[in-house]
Amino acid sequence: MPVYRGDDAAHFTKAFSSSVTAQTRRPDEVVLVQDGPVDAELDDAIAAAIAGSPVPVVHHRISKNVGLAHALSEGLERCAHDIVARMDADDISLPERFAKQVPLVEGGLDLVGSGMFEFLDDVGSITGRRVPRQGQTEIERYARFHDPFSHPTVVYRRSAVLHAGGYQPLGLMEDYWLFVRMISSGADVGNVPEPLVMYRVGAGAYARRGGYQQWRSELAIQRAMRGIGFTTRAEFVRNLVVRGAYRFVPEPVRKVAYKRLIAQSPKGTAAEN
Repeated sequence: MPVYRGDDAAHFTKAFSSSVTAQTRRPDEVVLVQDGPVDAELDDAIAAAIAGSPVPVVHHRISKNVGLAHALSEGLERCAHDIVARMDADDISLPERFAKQVPLVEGGLDLVGSGMFEFLDDVGSITGRRVPRQGQTEIERYARFHDPFSHPTVVYRRSAVLHAGGYQPLGLMEDYWLFVRMISSGADVGNVPEPLVMYRVGAGAYARRGGYQQWRSELAIQRAMRGIGFTTRAEFVRNLVVRGAYRFVPEPVRKVAYKRLIAQSPKGTAAEN
């Protein structure tokens, strides 16, 4: 779990508790990577979480903010176990998450994601539900056009991540780029369809999915995938046209497209607090 100065103390406390004390299958350790200095309130929340944790916590402090890819790489170096679950400092793991994902990795998979609920500040107000692609063949096919895993939900083998080259900075696409390289290097992958994580959608989420910076990141990931032969020339062109256009359409249009194609409207769903 990485944490940095932009994280909310109360959100961090909930994220930590949901992934440790509230799990029906608790982790054996927590590796908490503090990416640069934090304010006093968040610092106190970190100290309280560590003091109250029922499992050992490795608290790794980085002196200055280095960004997500580097922070995750440093965290992986300090993991004592090969099976590692990712968690963000503002999301919520549902109680059965590790009990349902970890056995799949123990059974032979190298990378397992899950579905997830999207919510605003109130966990009772779910705004969307992502249902991931399932099965090795379908995931590989889909990965040539879109990230087949929701990064906050994944559980993977540390050895498989390192075999693929680990996290590498690539604009805003370091997770997608890692998953592509894992698949390309022969990783066995899967997804649990049911939501096991609640993903906090902050203000401006749809605005951040568009714009020139997102376009530059999109161009970088498409070039990288083409460079290792993961996509064909036709797929490269298709992706730039379709995914690139998405970055420049008006925000209301982008919101509608996202809701219809990525995060389905949750009909009759409920989440656990």
